[in-house]
Amino acid sequence: MSQTTPGNLVLLGINHNTAPIDVRERLAIPPGRLADATRTLLHQPGIREGLILSTCNRVELVTLQEGTAAEPGSQTGNKADLLRFLHEYFSVPPATPTPHLYEFREREAVRHLFRVASSLDSMVVGEPQILGQVKESYTVAREVGAVSTTLEALLQRTFTVAKKVRSETQIGSSSVSIASVAVDLARKIFGSLQGKTVLLVGAGKMSELAARHLIQQGAGTILVANRTESRAEKIAAEFHGTVIPFDALHEQADRADIVITSTGAPQKLFGRSHGQHFLHRRRNRPMFFIDIAVPRDVDPRMNEVEGCFVYDIDDLQQVAAANLADRSREAEAAETIVSREVDKYQQRLQTRDAVPAILALQQSAEAIREAELARAAKRLSALTPDQQAAVEALTRSLTAKLLHPQLTALRRTTSPAEDDKSSD
Repeated sequence: MSQTTPGNLVLLGINHNTAPIDVRERLAIPPGRLADATRTLLHQPGIREGLILSTCNRVELVTLQEGTAAEPGSQTGNKADLLRFLHEYFSVPPATPTPHLYEFREREAVRHLFRVASSLDSMVVGEPQILGQVKESYTVAREVGAVSTTLEALLQRTFTVAKKVRSETQIGSSSVSIASVAVDLARKIFGSLQGKTVLLVGAGKMSELAARHLIQQGAGTILVANRTESRAEKIAAEFHGTVIPFDALHEQADRADIVITSTGAPQKLFGRSHGQHFLHRRRNRPMFFIDIAVPRDVDPRMNEVEGCFVYDIDDLQQVAAANLADRSREAEAAETIVSREVDKYQQRLQTRDAVPAILALQQSAEAIREAELARAAKRLSALTPDQQAAVEALTRSLTAKLLHPQLTALRRTTSPAEDDKSSD
């Protein structure tokens, strides 16, 4: 295997714990722009490999940079270039994201990535969507050439750890998605969803999940609006719903008691004036908006309209917190798995990094042996071929025995413990 110089693993990001939604939505990257953003990140000075994870709850830059490991908080490893990337690519002042950013390097970056993929850092601990989102980011990064040796190995290990957490704990047994949390909130507000008309704006995975939970809770008519009408038709057919043309959204949205939005639109779809119009046509019957999109689809000022109730993804945090207590024991078990896997991954890195040192030591010793034989060549010229072969074998044996203690010590300090070797 070819060896490369060590890189500096740096993870910079914001999430639902560190930044409010009005900050997160300014850094959100729609799926259609993820490839372009990843290419742009890769072209930053000193970036050798990179991946961007952008979800409704987080935006994270995972990078392998030129140089060696640096202490957290230092500007080495091109942290300043990552900050400039955020500023330039998203056209936001540096002061906007900086107070909300977290930074992890090396071992702690590995731990954070393992926890994210295992859904231990999610708003709803145990939710299953995040692993798929990490895999999608990985696929995009590979397609644009931003992931190669080091991040490839790290991400493959990340997927294995996430799978191990899900198979060896019950963290996902009672887990709920953001969509189901939203539906749960709607049920608590209305008391019952029996016979309620629901409009899904956006026909992505979130909308599908929401539709399933709504039907389970007794919702009646389901309306679907999506920019790509064929996608809306597919969702509507699956749930025996009705398609609303996207360009007729504002004319027909008042038919719904509950509106769940999850589009990737860069601008808000519903403003305060829309809420006033809807309530007038509904004769002041209440209307409930659950906005699980980032950037948001619904202007929060619609809450000022009497009879309109708007909840965005940050508002779902309280409902999610109630579910956390039920899974705390399983989360502890999952954290133990992650910690063990971080140790094993670091030991593998140390073992890999020791290979060049071992080879260099062996090559140096062999060069010295050959040089000494060359200096003594005239004095050894009278020896028979068998005697010369014996001298060759003797010098090789002496070199190996002299190197043995050093090589053994080097391997011992970088090898995984015996009890870890058999588990994978």
